[in-house]
Amino acid sequence: MANVTYDHVTKSFGDTAAVKDFLLEVADGEFMVLVGPSGCGKSTALRMLAGLEKVSDGRILIGDRVVNNIAPQHRDIAMVFQSYALYPHMTVYDNLAFGLRNQKVPRKEIDGRVQRAAKILDLTPLIKRKPKQLSGGQRQRVALGRAIVREPEAFLMNEPLSNLDAKLRAQTRAEILKLQQELKTTTIYVTHDQVEAMTMGDRIAVMKLGVLQQVGSPEELYRDPRNVFVAGFIGSPAMNLVPADVLDGVGGKDRIAGFRPEHVDLANGRPEGVAFEARVEVVEYLGDEQLVHLTRKDTAIQAKLPVEAQVGAGQDLKLTVPRDKLLLFDAQTEQRVPN
Repeated sequence: MANVTYDHVTKSFGDTAAVKDFLLEVADGEFMVLVGPSGCGKSTALRMLAGLEKVSDGRILIGDRVVNNIAPQHRDIAMVFQSYALYPHMTVYDNLAFGLRNQKVPRKEIDGRVQRAAKILDLTPLIKRKPKQLSGGQRQRVALGRAIVREPEAFLMNEPLSNLDAKLRAQTRAEILKLQQELKTTTIYVTHDQVEAMTMGDRIAVMKLGVLQQVGSPEELYRDPRNVFVAGFIGSPAMNLVPADVLDGVGGKDRIAGFRPEHVDLANGRPEGVAFEARVEVVEYLGDEQLVHLTRKDTAIQAKLPVEAQVGAGQDLKLTVPRDKLLLFDAQTEQRVPN
């Protein structure tokens, strides 16, 4: 295992910089998630670490080794892709063993590594099956097993769950977390799904247009976003981001007010917090709660309210947000400013 360092890394395609001056330190044994919308540069950053893209400027280190000019097969990393890329004519055992055989690893050691990976991933009963006899989740576990047997310095995972349905995605997410905690292998995981990022990462690196926006724990990014982009990207449903003058007494036209739907409550005559009135447009019943879509001064607002609150379309509600849950951003720079 080893730490991974991006030291002011840039990747350009012609005149376009896909990754710009990327600076990130991933600790030994850490689970780091790179997250952002499509085209933000997260997969390019991962591919440079894997050796599949050449670095235009800066350095990438695995441990103390600068790997810019080291071939992918000599970087001591293992990559899990969105596609399973299993050999259809081979059994699970042979798919797991294939890379080790190519490396001329002794047969006894190969068998030991394969059997251990199969046990960790609950693949032992499937060891003689071929990919066509496996479910999507089982195939993804085989792809993970193929990475495990390598015993690499780092795991690189690029959208590995995107081909799975929602239920299987949640299940496999838990399996990957359990696996990483057991093996304690440095892991860099790329996803566009902020829920995956929040539930899996020790830390999260948020990217936009090739630029690193903020790095921190899920809690840090949720509670203390540095700018409007991070505030709106992290959290589900997304943070309300409205012109500050929509909320009376909060700020002027040069400010954006941010507050999360789960921090909005019915005022019930309570004086504390920032109070405002809004009209209900749509109510989404979610079982244990309801997501209420509202408008105030032609501005959309969302609130998570208990199902016991009887609300319906067309109703005017008096609501409140605790002042300590209200964030302010500069409307021009979109950077966080003091309340």
